[in-house]
Amino acid sequence: MLPPFDPWRFAAATVEVAEAWNASAQSVAAMQARRLRELLAHVAQHSPLYRGMLGGLDPSGLDLQSLPVMHKPQLMRHFDEWVTDPQIRLEDLRRFVGDRSHIGDTYLGRYVVWESSGSSGNPAIFVQDAASLAVYDALEALRRTASRPMGHVLDPLCLAERIVFIGAIDGHFASTVSFERLRRLNPWMANSLHSLSFLKPLKALVVELDALKPSVIATYPSVAVLLAKEKAAGRLSIAPTEIWTGGETLSAGARRFVQDAFGCAVCDSYGASEFLALASQCPQGRLHLNSDWAIVESVDAHGRPVPDGHPGHSCLLTNLINRVQPLIRYDLGDRVTITSGPCACGSTLPVIEVHGRSDETLCLGRESRHSVEVLPLALCTVIEEEAGLFDFQVVQCGPRDLLLRTGLTGSHADASLRRACDAIRGFLARQGADEINIQCQSGVHWRRGRSGKVQRIVRMPLHQEDHAGAPRC
Repeated sequence: MLPPFDPWRFAAATVEVAEAWNASAQSVAAMQARRLRELLAHVAQHSPLYRGMLGGLDPSGLDLQSLPVMHKPQLMRHFDEWVTDPQIRLEDLRRFVGDRSHIGDTYLGRYVVWESSGSSGNPAIFVQDAASLAVYDALEALRRTASRPMGHVLDPLCLAERIVFIGAIDGHFASTVSFERLRRLNPWMANSLHSLSFLKPLKALVVELDALKPSVIATYPSVAVLLAKEKAAGRLSIAPTEIWTGGETLSAGARRFVQDAFGCAVCDSYGASEFLALASQCPQGRLHLNSDWAIVESVDAHGRPVPDGHPGHSCLLTNLINRVQPLIRYDLGDRVTITSGPCACGSTLPVIEVHGRSDETLCLGRESRHSVEVLPLALCTVIEEEAGLFDFQVVQCGPRDLLLRTGLTGSHADASLRRACDAIRGFLARQGADEINIQCQSGVHWRRGRSGKVQRIVRMPLHQEDHAGAPRC
C-alpha cells in the first residue's frame, strides 16, 4: 500500500504556501487566527484530553496564551486520550515502530508514523495524516531555497535530481520515513534516491558517495562538515550542486567551510518530529518561520513571552495542521530568537535563529597513529538504539579515553551503562577506533551547553596522554 498522498490537498496547500511567502504580516496573522480557531474547535470535539482541559469553554473565544503549556511526558502518558482518532492506540503504535521493516509503511491505511530520537530523554511517537503531509510537502517544494531557483520552479519536487540522504536510516525517524515515503510515491525515481547510514565508517561512506555521484546531499551539518574535510583533502570526488542540512545547528563558519569545499550552495532548514518544516532558508541565508502553518512562542524560564529579537529559554509550538495528534503550546525545548519585520528577501514571515545543542565531533586515537572522527549524532543513535539509554552524556577526556555518565542510579543504571559500553565499543571498532577506554558514572549532574539543553557529546581540551592512559577530566 502506498503511503498517504492527497493530490487535491497538496495542490491546495501549494497555492496557500505560495501566497503566504510574500503576504503582509496582517494577512499571515489572519491565516494563523483562522486556523487556530479551527484547530481548537476540532480538538474540543474529538480529543478527550483537550476536551477535558477546555472544560466546556467556547473554543472560538479562547486566547492561545490562556491555555496551559503541554509537555511531551504528560502527553505520552495520556496518548490514547490525546489523539482524535479512537482507533489509534499507543501499544499498537509501539509494536509498529518496533519493527524496522515497517519504515515507510502506512499505519491503519491512512497515516504515516515516525518517532523522535529521545534526545531529551523522552522518546515519542508522532502520527501524520494526509492533510499534514500535504502541507509539509508544499513547504518543502516551494520554500527550500537553492542555488538554482529557476530550476526549482520548473522541478519543485526535485524529480530530475540524484539525491542521497545520509542519516539514521534504521529507525522510524522523521527524515528517514519521509525519504522512504518519497521513494515509494515515485517508483520511477528508484535509481535517483538513495539513503546511506551515517553509522558507516567514513572510508566506506566516501566510496559509496563517489559511486553514486549525487547532485544533492541531504544530511546533518556535522556530516556535511566531515565530508567537506574529505573533499578538501582530495579523498572525495563528488561535485554536488546543493547540500541540504537540518536537524542540528549550522554555524556560519561551518556553512562557509562546506560551501568552499564543495563549491555549491548549502541550504539549511529547521524542523522537528513535531512539525517537519518549521523554518525555511531565504535567498539571504536567513531562516523564516513558517508561521502561516505553525505558531512558535519564545518564552523565558517561567513560560512568559520573550521580547522580539531576544533569545528565550524554550519555545512553545502550536501545529496548526495536524488534527489527528494535536500539539497546542507544546514545549519544544529549543532555545530560539524570533524577529519580526520585513527581510531583504521580501518575505514578511518572521526570522528565527535557533540556538541548538552544541554536541561535538570526537577525535579518537593516538597522535602518532591515524585518528578517527566520530559524529556525535551517530554515537547518540547507537547508545539509544542498541542500549536503550536516553539519559546520558559522553565526555572525551583523552585521545583514547571516554567517560560515559548517566543521571540514573541503582541497578538499572548499572545494567544500562554495561549495555551502552558494549554498544559504544562495537560501534567504535567498526569505525576503526579500537582500544578505547570507557569509564562510567551514574547519578551525575550535567554540563549544559549554550542552548540550555544537555550537551550529550563533549570533547574536553585534550592534553598529552599520561603513561597509564588515565582520563584527564
